[in-house]
Amino acid sequence: MASHRKSRPAGTLGAGFRTPVLATAALTSVAVLSQTADAAPAADGKPSLEEVEKKVDDLYRQAESATEKYNAAKEQTGKQRTHIDSLRDEVARRTARMNKAREELGTFAAAQYRTGTASTDTATFLLADSPQDYFDESQLMNRLTSRQKSAVDDYVTEQAATMKKRQEAAKSLQTLSESQNELQTAKATVQKKLASARELLSQLTAEEKARLAAIERQKQEAAARKAAELAKQQAAAAKAKEEAQAQASGSSTSSGSSTSSGSSTSGGSSSSSGSSTSSGTYATKAEKAIAFARAQIGKPYVWGATGPGSYDCSGLTQAAWKAAGVSLPRTTYDQVNAGTTVSLANAQPGDLIFFYDDISHVGIYIGNGMMIHAPKPGAYVREESIYYGGESIIHSFVRPA
Repeated sequence: MASHRKSRPAGTLGAGFRTPVLATAALTSVAVLSQTADAAPAADGKPSLEEVEKKVDDLYRQAESATEKYNAAKEQTGKQRTHIDSLRDEVARRTARMNKAREELGTFAAAQYRTGTASTDTATFLLADSPQDYFDESQLMNRLTSRQKSAVDDYVTEQAATMKKRQEAAKSLQTLSESQNELQTAKATVQKKLASARELLSQLTAEEKARLAAIERQKQEAAARKAAELAKQQAAAAKAKEEAQAQASGSSTSSGSSTSSGSSTSGGSSSSSGSSTSSGTYATKAEKAIAFARAQIGKPYVWGATGPGSYDCSGLTQAAWKAAGVSLPRTTYDQVNAGTTVSLANAQPGDLIFFYDDISHVGIYIGNGMMIHAPKPGAYVREESIYYGGESIIHSFVRPA
């Protein structure tokens, strides 16, 4: 299917952010465990645990990316249908005006007949399938009054213009429908691959499944430790900022007292109040969005779903912010452009966090290095570290309100 994407902004995690030592050590232990479990390839040619896990993860990624493309195509198709409905209404209105003009010409023809001056050309015109074709072959227009000619001209012009628009819209809808069908076919192919990968997992021995589960736990624990380290860094930065602001406020108060500049102090307070109000408004909306997302925890990921029983990743973020009174686009590709991009260091609860170079996944940041998201097919909405797939897959943060 043809892509509906726009150009993507580069990821913005903030300069100077380093992986904590604890997290690095944990990730290293994961790698060692994985290598120990799967270092030697199976003699029977059976894929290793790492190969099976990678295949499943890759297929989940393909499925989620296809879901966002499907969402974009579905949205475009809906808009096109609305446009076509509007054109059909216009055609109906113009057809009514045409029929009125035709009746007027019929009255003219009847009058000619009663007076004995009826023209066979007039009758032929009224019965013609295409008035314009007849005009090209006759001199009928020379025998019509100015008012009658105007009525015919208006009708022919309106009919041609409206039918052209209708044909263009119908062709566009057909193209979109075909593209959507192609996308659904591609989606089915991915789902078939997912089934094959799950089949491989089902064929693992109990020992292999236990080792694979241990690797996954190690990854989750490492991601959680890294999130905790980020939370400490952000808390320290916030404390330092508050102390700096307190010192600046103290210095300003002292200076204002010595110079007796009451009006200057008042102006500064007004500016601070405006900034605080703006920040408070966002925090209030963010709390509502997070509360909604948290209430969805445990509901299944379903591709193309927007609630209330199930969600895909962008469907969840759209619904959450809608609950806060903010309208977001349907797809990750559009949501990433629906706000202000911020760095990881400046991320606040409620911000959208995007993943992968193709921006095919999104979650809602809730602070302390954690987020709520609809992860992938076969999983459920959950709270999880933003490092669930490693730091390298984080694309950007966006503040939507």
